[in-house]
Amino acid sequence: MRRSRGRVIYVDSLEDFDRRLAAGARSLSGWRLRALDLAERGRELRTVDVAGSLFLGCVLHADDEASIRARGAVVFPAVPDSPVDTYRTALYTPQELFDAADYPQSLDARVYAWSQRGSSRDGALAQSLHDHSIGLALEQWVRGRTLVGVMGGHAAVRGETSYAHGARLGRLLAQTHTVATGGGPGAMEAVNLGGYLSGFDEGALDEALVMLSAVPRFSPRIDDWAKAAFAVRDRFPAGAESLGIPTWHYGHEPPNAFASAIAKYFRNAQREAILLELCQAGIVFLPGAGGTVQEIFQDACENYYADESSTAPMVLVGREYWTERYPAWPLLQALARGRAMEPHVHLVDTVEEAAQLMRPGEPR
Repeated sequence: MRRSRGRVIYVDSLEDFDRRLAAGARSLSGWRLRALDLAERGRELRTVDVAGSLFLGCVLHADDEASIRARGAVVFPAVPDSPVDTYRTALYTPQELFDAADYPQSLDARVYAWSQRGSSRDGALAQSLHDHSIGLALEQWVRGRTLVGVMGGHAAVRGETSYAHGARLGRLLAQTHTVATGGGPGAMEAVNLGGYLSGFDEGALDEALVMLSAVPRFSPRIDDWAKAAFAVRDRFPAGAESLGIPTWHYGHEPPNAFASAIAKYFRNAQREAILLELCQAGIVFLPGAGGTVQEIFQDACENYYADESSTAPMVLVGREYWTERYPAWPLLQALARGRAMEPHVHLVDTVEEAAQLMRPGEPR
């Protein structure tokens, strides 16, 4: 949520800037002025105390910029030729990222294409500033919410049993927590779908699963895949909130449309660490491959060194999968033995068992 009062004030329009000065503001300390055309506000800027203020991508005359810098303001210039708003103050919505009927023309696709053109100093600066801004917006968004994470493979296909299980898990978890995923397709989309429909009856989820099964995969046409998702949203409007944290590092995979808030990063390592850190209520791991295995042990490392007060539950779903196909469970058990995390790691067979373990007050 964008702050308009208190120590930090975001000023995102020239009208808001003028209104505040007209109301008697004489110090801009703590102000974050974002993408304002201040070329005609030089006189006003010279009459106020600008120490402690931050000008992000604002248009300023050279002498005005020199003046406010000399008087204690910090100025970050606009980054040229960047398709992203490097100083944005809110997370993305699905509608923002899928803002064109033809996916290659959408913001999501344009940003990915831009990120693949080769590195430059300006491009690297834009990406770093963008990810920093997304991090700040995410801090605001999670306040007052208790997040439970779900990790799983992108290969789960609409219409298959594994996809339906992910959706039912998301629906169950969202009864008591805010659901967070990696924000992509497959199991991640399924869980966000379940979270989105958690306020509807089970029949709504069954109907949505049938609707989505008509377009099982995002390839070969992301447009058709996304349209099916937005058709579900139109059929069941005003769904519950959930979070997706995808990355343009995997730009060939589109974000899913069922996360109400999308914190999309350029840097995958930063995104992975943040996703694990935010899920203080614990993480459920659905069947997946390399990426999911990495996430299991990245989370396990955090828990291995944690004390009892900061250990978060870990639940692996699929006894045969995690003991035979990818035997992560025996190693996780061995790591946990004798540590504070030992009673907080679990192996179950069903998503219902996993959701029960994540209910507040349940023994873990």
